[in-house]
Amino acid sequence: MSILQAIIQGIVQGATEFLPVSSSGHLSLAQHFMGVKVDSLLFDVMLHIGTLLAVLIVYRELILRLIVALIRLVRDIFTGKFRWSHMSADRRLLMMLMIGLLPLFLLFVPVPGTGYQVKDFADLWATDSDIVVEGCALVATSILLTLGILATKRQRGRGRAGAISGRRSFGVPDALAVGFAQCVAAVFPGLSRSGSTLSAGLMRGISRQTALDYSFVIGIPAIVAAAALELKDALHEPVTVGIAPILAGVITAAIVGFLAIKLLRWMVASDKLMIFVWYTLILGIVTIAIGVFEHQTGWVVTFPS
Repeated sequence: MSILQAIIQGIVQGATEFLPVSSSGHLSLAQHFMGVKVDSLLFDVMLHIGTLLAVLIVYRELILRLIVALIRLVRDIFTGKFRWSHMSADRRLLMMLMIGLLPLFLLFVPVPGTGYQVKDFADLWATDSDIVVEGCALVATSILLTLGILATKRQRGRGRAGAISGRRSFGVPDALAVGFAQCVAAVFPGLSRSGSTLSAGLMRGISRQTALDYSFVIGIPAIVAAAALELKDALHEPVTVGIAPILAGVITAAIVGFLAIKLLRWMVASDKLMIFVWYTLILGIVTIAIGVFEHQTGWVVTFPS
């Protein structure tokens, strides 16, 4: 892998990890169309770390508050002072994040007759030469975003003029719905994690900014877990990508990821999510068309890089 190819994949990872367009789908398509097969799990891990740095920087104040809330929660549990009905906003958010992460354990459920766990299908679909799955998942992302936008409009129609539509706090059903959406998005390359979790929150009646912030923060453990699982496997494989491309990819992913978070927060606040609806729909349809063409002709469409 050249430094230019690493930078391109860093841009793709940084932008699409947080924008509701699917990082796994775009990385799969980028590698497919550039004719690059990245056999280095270490490179994938480092790209995840780059995007993790971005979200940690943007949400550093909230994350510090949640760490303090966690310490106090543990203290209150062991001293018998914990009361579910008497929780601060930070403690409630922390509890909802914990509950929202529970559906991720479904990824480790064995699939009968295959020898795989649910999570293994994500790697199979992302690394094969067939891009039809990515195309269908991108179209599904467009549909989910549309449903989320419609839910927001219904909430706005019920509220006062100028009022912020939707609830500003999560309940247990809301957290589980978002967690399940994140679990499903982890399996299908092309199904956006941020788009799915944001849409799930909006469809549950949560306000746009609250749903977006929850979507970003609940993604931190998911990113850490994905990086840890891949790092465990990467330690047993030879390093096939040089230090320079790895550093270029990490730095690029971190910078672009930071800018992507800021951009999405502005777009959500200004009600511009329809841009992503059309983008994922068009890209999904084009991807399906190219995938079907490759199936019928046996040709693989690649672009020079």
